[in-house]
Amino acid sequence: MNVTIKHQPAFALAVVALAPNETIKVEPGAMVSHSYGLTTETKADGGIFGGLKRMVAGESFFQNTWTAPAEGGEITLAPTLSGDMAVLPIAGADFLLRSGAYIASETGVSIDASWGGGKGFFGGGGLVLLKVSGQGQLLLASYGAIEERILAAGESYTIDTAHIVGMDAGVSFELRKSGGWKSTILGGEGLVCRLTGPGRVLMQTRSESAFLGWIIPKLPTKSNS
Repeated sequence: MNVTIKHQPAFALAVVALAPNETIKVEPGAMVSHSYGLTTETKADGGIFGGLKRMVAGESFFQNTWTAPAEGGEITLAPTLSGDMAVLPIAGADFLLRSGAYIASETGVSIDASWGGGKGFFGGGGLVLLKVSGQGQLLLASYGAIEERILAAGESYTIDTAHIVGMDAGVSFELRKSGGWKSTILGGEGLVCRLTGPGRVLMQTRSESAFLGWIIPKLPTKSNS
């Protein structure tokens, strides 16, 4: 597949050109439009057990598989929230991706939703990581723009868990408080993650949890409506 990303970074749209009879796996709800002749099949990737594992990790039970006709075709994709998108080549080395950031991938890419490393470690920080492996291109999304850091061997960097999009599997991580308990509870930062290289780290410039924390108190209730 050949991906062109337009309208970055606030309202990214991925225009995916498919070769004749080429197939692409797409997260439900991500399709915006497609050319004539594309067909789709909806199923649980990995069967019922695979679908259940995806649900536990915060992903959709079902996944759509789109196939281009003999003359090829086009499909456009976008995330639910406003923000950026990026194409990440997966070539043997695993990548850890936050749940909800997956949009689409070539069929050679697989996502392990049962991997316990990220879920067990980040569960208290509101972040679940999926292990991406295989061969092919991965299309991911962020809330806000994407910022990248390349960490050298032994180099450490601290990120708020709500802003992590993904990282190379070779990056080690440690969940910790942003400061003392007073700063963690009252300072608005909560839990952070100290990452240690080598490897690449992707961040998003906005936080879904911070947005919800801002908007929920402003919603009308029965008592004030």
